[in-house]
Amino acid sequence: MPIIECVPNVSEGRRADVVRAMTDAVGSVAGVRLLDASSDASHNRSVLTMAGDASPLKAAVLALFAEAASRIDLRTHRGEHPRLGAVDVVPFVPIEGATMADCVALAQDVAAAVAARFAIPVFLYEDAATRPSRRNLEDIRRGEFEGLAAKLASSDWTPDFGPSAPHPTAGATVIGARMPLIAYNINLATNRLDVAKKIAAAVRHSSGGFRYVKAMGIALEDRGVVQVSMNLTNHEKTPIHRVFDAVRREAERYGVGVLESEIIGLVPESALVGAAQHYLQLERFAPSQVLETRLRATE
Repeated sequence: MPIIECVPNVSEGRRADVVRAMTDAVGSVAGVRLLDASSDASHNRSVLTMAGDASPLKAAVLALFAEAASRIDLRTHRGEHPRLGAVDVVPFVPIEGATMADCVALAQDVAAAVAARFAIPVFLYEDAATRPSRRNLEDIRRGEFEGLAAKLASSDWTPDFGPSAPHPTAGATVIGARMPLIAYNINLATNRLDVAKKIAAAVRHSSGGFRYVKAMGIALEDRGVVQVSMNLTNHEKTPIHRVFDAVRREAERYGVGVLESEIIGLVPESALVGAAQHYLQLERFAPSQVLETRLRATE
């Protein structure tokens, strides 16, 4: 059976009962495996990771929208992470026995169903985008929920599906198809937001940094520190350890240390093996030397 990964990001990371209702809705769909659910109170955002074939994934996403649209009101929502909708973004990722074309077709099918059932405007992005200006998520999300009504009033931003006006409480959503990415954050031992923003600008592709890095600087006010929040869109061409080293060097320029880093959701095993090879300076190391990898190969 083909395996497609789906990683919805929802605009709720503080109310555990609401997050539980959404994960229960997804987990109740036969044929879908809920692999992970990570919540962040500062971002006020949760990331769900699930896998399955196209039909059960569609049912799970619709169940997720039913819960989110009834429980999340973006008019009162506050958090550090930019957001456009209650269910902010829904990417489909080919994993095994599925192609990018399969994921694009699924994104289109789900987008049409979401728009029809919930009257939520839907934009298609990445490989499912209908025009180049909508390929990048940050371009679609610019202006956020508060600027959505004005954005939708422009002919340049007519949604791919659904009404040309925001849902009153759930906003809009972005659905698409892409390759796997790593949601990776580095927390700095300072409360200087200007430093985090300068470092994010130094490492992200749009301002001259690494080709496969998207980054922004945010404040974690509940902890009194700042964060360089990143998406690594191709960890093979821009390894996670290279990004960590670059952020640490940039931080040192401002007399700031790295407090810690974190991975949100799931990460490909090869990314962590690559980091181990780099920092341990392993010679002639092969992934097949990992015990669990060898055991799986002999099953």
